[in-house]
Amino acid sequence: MPVELNHTIVHSRDNRESAEFLTELLGLEIAGEAGHFVAVALSNGVTLDFATVPADKISPQHYAFLVSEEEFDAAYARIRERGIEHYADPGRTQPNAINHNDGGRGVYFIDPSGHYMELLTVPYGGRPASRKHAES
Repeated sequence: MPVELNHTIVHSRDNRESAEFLTELLGLEIAGEAGHFVAVALSNGVTLDFATVPADKISPQHYAFLVSEEEFDAAYARIRERGIEHYADPGRTQPNAINHNDGGRGVYFIDPSGHYMELLTVPYGGRPASRKHAES
C-alpha cells in the first residue's frame, strides 16, 4: 500500500474559528467534530483537524493548497472582499498582489492563529507532463 497523509492536527487559538475561516475561504465544509477537534476534509482525502490550544503553544506552520483556477478566483475574491492582508511572496514584500510562478497564480496570507497559508494553481516546478497534455 502506498503511504498517504491521512490527517494532521492544526493548533489554533479557536478551533471553530480557524476551521470556519478556511472552509469559508475555500468553499469547503466542516467534515465533523470529535472531541476537541474540528475537521476540514480536503479533496485528496486528507483532513486538517483543528484543535484549540493556548496561544503560546502555537508554532506557526505553512499550509499550501493546490486549487483550480476557478477555486483561486473565488478564494481570492473572498480574500479581497474581507480585507485579508495578502502577498505575492512568502517574505511579504509584495502586498495586495498575487504571483504568476510556474505559469500559474499564487497568493500568501495568514490565518486567525498565525499560520502561513498559500494558494497556488500550479505546483512548484510547473504542471506535471500528464496535466500539460490534458490541458492542451
